[in-house]
Amino acid sequence: MQVKSYPIESLQSFSKLLIDYLAEFPALTKFYGNSPQLESFEQQILGKNSFSSSNRVILHEVIKGQYHEIAQEVEIDSILDENTYTVTTGHQLNIFTGPLYVIYKIVSTINLAKKLKATYPKANFIPIYWMATEDHDWDEINHFYWLGKKFEIATAQKGAVGRFSLSEFEPFLKEIPNTIPAFQDAYTQAKNLSQAVRIYMHELFGDQGLICLDADDARLKSIFAPIILADLFDHSHLAPVENATKSLIEMGYKTQINAREINLFYLMDGVRERIEKRGDIYQVLNTATAFSAKELHAEVAEFPERFSPNVVLRPLYQEMILPNLAYIGGPAEVGYWLQLKGIFDLHQVPYPIVLPRNFAIILGEKHQQKINKLGIGLTDLFLEDFELRRKFVASQSVHVLDCDSELNLLNPIFNELAKRAKSIDSTLEASVKAEFKRLENGLERMGKKLKKAEERNHETAIRQLNQLKTALFPEGQWQERYENFLNYYMEHPAFIQQLLDTFDPLVFKMYEINLD
Repeated sequence: MQVKSYPIESLQSFSKLLIDYLAEFPALTKFYGNSPQLESFEQQILGKNSFSSSNRVILHEVIKGQYHEIAQEVEIDSILDENTYTVTTGHQLNIFTGPLYVIYKIVSTINLAKKLKATYPKANFIPIYWMATEDHDWDEINHFYWLGKKFEIATAQKGAVGRFSLSEFEPFLKEIPNTIPAFQDAYTQAKNLSQAVRIYMHELFGDQGLICLDADDARLKSIFAPIILADLFDHSHLAPVENATKSLIEMGYKTQINAREINLFYLMDGVRERIEKRGDIYQVLNTATAFSAKELHAEVAEFPERFSPNVVLRPLYQEMILPNLAYIGGPAEVGYWLQLKGIFDLHQVPYPIVLPRNFAIILGEKHQQKINKLGIGLTDLFLEDFELRRKFVASQSVHVLDCDSELNLLNPIFNELAKRAKSIDSTLEASVKAEFKRLENGLERMGKKLKKAEERNHETAIRQLNQLKTALFPEGQWQERYENFLNYYMEHPAFIQQLLDTFDPLVFKMYEINLD
């Protein structure tokens, strides 16, 4: 296996907010706590030392119960140790893991835990996969792409996907070609989707110490109950997020999320709907369920598990129930975490170090041969199609394909002519300038014709270039956002280990991985 890496800022594919954050742009420091570098973890550990021992006991009890029927050998007792910390990533429960980047997230998190252990050997660090079991957008996760085909499962079930029964999976599994046993075992033995994901993730990453956490639990939600009340009755989280959002926009950045007055869903089997205050009534949208303020207080006290945080509150919930030091996410996730520090400060909860996951593009031997033959660099393939084609033709041509030099020659001539015309008759200056503009437009059109003609001369090479980009950017998407890891794992059983050996979660680059 051969590996190269490229700074992410060289790819012109990442947001200015992410690039400036990683560069520790001074104006952004107020939107986060400790900076995204290894040296910051010493201070982060000190800040998390106040994590409640009683919360550790609850967390230990929950995880122990969730792993009880899967693997007795899972080491979770260290969670009770005050010198044990977590590093976390999170994602939806995609079928068969979904796109490649889900695997990249988990590998990045595991490697961060290892790196911290090597740096701070007296402490323990557990990589956590926060399973988005309460998410209700089934259409986003009900498919995956493998062998050039989309495999999709339909269900009429509604509500939190982690609670979905797997009774409808059997016909779907028969459509899948032979794959690793972990998936068949998971989807046939588990009682719901949450447990199925835990089973196959344990098979894939259990030996790396990964713990999968389902936070859809009354005991964990009881820790979060004060935040639930503050959101429902004081709308405490709208202003801090809006203020951060406004500031970021004024600084020229694009933001990812918007807060609401109430940032909670009501969660029951088959139901996950927003709660909205209408007058004196709290209405669960799209249902007949409604509460008075008194009834809602009682509901939170008795059934905190029925209140599900949205994207604004989920990070706060995570940090309240975990002895967590860092969150690893995609570029968009890093962006919205920077909108949320105000609510952490409000509740005096330590804000974690936020890191982007590792990024990669996988090349086969044929891909590398085409890249070498065409004489391009990998970074070129991240350009828009038009830009890529134009740059390639310009690099291959022996001709000058624009009329800039001719225009530069004519410019002083027409300037002099304009002066002469003005001295004779001031109204003639505009006529000279208009004539020059027509000539300028004509030369621009001629340049476009020259470029199109040269493109035809390189038609075969351009077709090969397009084929290469389609192979590495299927359906116009990044490979890691489209393809499933089975496309590589089945032919290269050491694929995951190769990622573990390659990724460095504190090196913010795009990895080019050439599989042998």
